[in-house]
Amino acid sequence: MATPTTQHGLTEHSHGGAVVPQSSRGDRFTSYDVDAFEVPGGREEDWRFTPLKRLNGLHNGTAVASGSATVDVSESPEVRVERVARDDERIGAGGVPADRVSAQAWSSFTQATVVTFPKETKTARPTIVTVTGPGEGGVAFGHVQLRAEAFAEAVVVVDYRGSGTYADNLEIVALDGSRLTVVVVHDWSDDAVHVGAHLAKLGRDAVLKHTVVTIGGSLVRVSPTVTYGDKGGDADLAGLYFADADQHLEHRTFVDHAVPNCRSNVVYKGALQGDGAHTVWIGDVLIRAAAEGTNTYELNRNLVLTDGARADSVPNLEIETGEIEGAGHASATGRFDDEQLFYLQARGIPVEQARRLVVRGFFHEVLQKIGVPEVRDRLEAAIEAELQAVGA
Repeated sequence: MATPTTQHGLTEHSHGGAVVPQSSRGDRFTSYDVDAFEVPGGREEDWRFTPLKRLNGLHNGTAVASGSATVDVSESPEVRVERVARDDERIGAGGVPADRVSAQAWSSFTQATVVTFPKETKTARPTIVTVTGPGEGGVAFGHVQLRAEAFAEAVVVVDYRGSGTYADNLEIVALDGSRLTVVVVHDWSDDAVHVGAHLAKLGRDAVLKHTVVTIGGSLVRVSPTVTYGDKGGDADLAGLYFADADQHLEHRTFVDHAVPNCRSNVVYKGALQGDGAHTVWIGDVLIRAAAEGTNTYELNRNLVLTDGARADSVPNLEIETGEIEGAGHASATGRFDDEQLFYLQARGIPVEQARRLVVRGFFHEVLQKIGVPEVRDRLEAAIEAELQAVGA
């Protein structure tokens, strides 16, 4: 699969006008105040790929909460679950909103859910957080914080489902020496619109394994951000997305290396099929001047299964110091590898089955990062259903 010369690997594309430049990710504006952000017009770097008209007013303030989302937690016995107001001193420890929708969600939620994994405790089983949308035609805002205290070890699944328009902030706070595995599944109904920010803060020697899977919804835009509070932080970010006709699935990762001797690795893979299917992956890594000894890499691969689908992939790596362990990025978008298909067909495998095997192999690397067998099996079945839908 060759590295593309265009943004989506298929044809030249014009965005219809000049794009407002962003000089450095280190200069990005953050605020809890929604009015501090200008209403996006679609030509800003952060918004140029997003179909604003499909956001149902989340970006311009016209989306007013008309319902509520439910947050149900099935926790391991050691875990504490609390419903708190926004003035709880723990809220905000993960980071500050960096776009207008995230700030709108911050300003609009009425109650936050805080899930705490106690100090020096390894949970007996995964904790499942199920977020159900406000219902078709409804609008809601939400806030969840996952908090791993020092030297805690836990696995969490955050499962989004249901209908409606929803914006939220998911905070992930991993304190010193903790090990936190977070799997986020977007399995929305066909009408759903979801814009979410994941704000992760890692303490000294903390380890975060963060996997995002997006298979449902009309429009889903997710922005995971990782920052480091001290040396030794280790972030492994993985993603899997599968877009059908008219679906818009957008993932924007940002890893901000501001302290020495931290590591990050980003691997996102997507497939898309059907007329109007659109996926976007923007991968930003910033290595600041103080972040000596950083080791980072990011990779994005996209597999286009039918005509009429489009994948945009933009990896960005910004380095302000030469004293690093390593840094790199790669991106490629293409169709089926004819040699792989020929190899399988030459061994008597029918073409339809061969195509399914290629897609399964393509996603295998990311699926194996999901350490919850029930979730992994469910996603494998969903991918199989997607492929059967178009006879791939």
